Amino acid sequence: MDNYKKVQKLLQKLSLDAVIISNGNNIRYISGFAGGTGYLYLSESRHAVITDSRYTIQAEQEAEGYEIITIEGGSYVEALNDFLITDRINRLGFEDEDMLFGTYSRLKASLTVKEFVPVGNEITNMRKIKTPRELEFIKKAESIGDQVFTEILDFIKPGRTELEIAAKIEYLLKIRGGNDISFPSVVVSGINSSKPHGVPTHKKVENGDFLTMDFGCIYEGYCSDMTRTIVIGKANEKQKDIYNTVLKAQMAALEFLKAGYQGREVDKVARDIIYGAGYKGCFGHGLGHSIGLEIHENPRLSAYEEDIILAGMTETVEPGIYVKGFGGVRIEDLVVVTEDGCENFTHSRKELIEL
Repeated sequence: MDNYKKVQKLLQKLSLDAVIISNGNNIRYISGFAGGTGYLYLSESRHAVITDSRYTIQAEQEAEGYEIITIEGGSYVEALNDFLITDRINRLGFEDEDMLFGTYSRLKASLTVKEFVPVGNEITNMRKIKTPRELEFIKKAESIGDQVFTEILDFIKPGRTELEIAAKIEYLLKIRGGNDISFPSVVVSGINSSKPHGVPTHKKVENGDFLTMDFGCIYEGYCSDMTRTIVIGKANEKQKDIYNTVLKAQMAALEFLKAGYQGREVDKVARDIIYGAGYKGCFGHGLGHSIGLEIHENPRLSAYEEDIILAGMTETVEPGIYVKGFGGVRIEDLVVVTEDGCENFTHSRKELIEL
């Protein structure tokens, strides 16, 4: 119920009588209900999950202390209006950053309130600093990834396709304890590895290829994310230079990262090393992002992020170099930021692996 209390404070801050939460991850964060369908209604006196009959039992089990309203033959508008009329709600908040325009238009036209008030990212922002319990789930998810990386090295060999390797990774993530994958795995080799978010293909890995693997799983709702790049066979000098530059940039950023810096300040540490080594224009994405119930959360570590990174925030640190027509390297760890540094949840080895 602690997260419910955060919403109560938000109602006071924004002078709202009630709020409806539509973002599935925010519904889970506040109430515990993970079905992702329906609305969470919160006022000063009531808190309820409104969903349909497919999720009633799940909501009853997960949303402890909440009223569970099943719409059955009715509609969400009817159920919401019942609350609004009973509670005499005048100012109702809604998640404008989540709600589709069509849904917004229907609700605005049908709900019996004087003011329909956007709350922006106020509720999503409550998730930025992770609790010890959340961090344990994220750490566990990342440890599953570490285990899978070790195992996949025994599976990789020339002739395997990117799709085969991706399928094996995702199978192992679930077999080793993940509830699901946190995103479709990126497995790209050779010139395909120059695509930061390339999609696995039927291409077979060959001697001399870079092979980049970016993957993660979900554990108790929380995501993990890690990337490792290896070389099939022996690395040439250019491959070694690219790899070592990325590794140097990542280690410098990890050493620099602590609470109190803007995201762009951390990004600059890695970017300066990569650009200074002659790879300007080859690192197009940001250094990292937060992670939690969603795979990409804020704040980011990017050249444009002005928000301050605080203790308890999780961040990926994932510099890369991508050379069109040649290949690319990315190395990614997941950390939790502390007042005087960061704790790394990723423990897979990072020296250049030549298979």
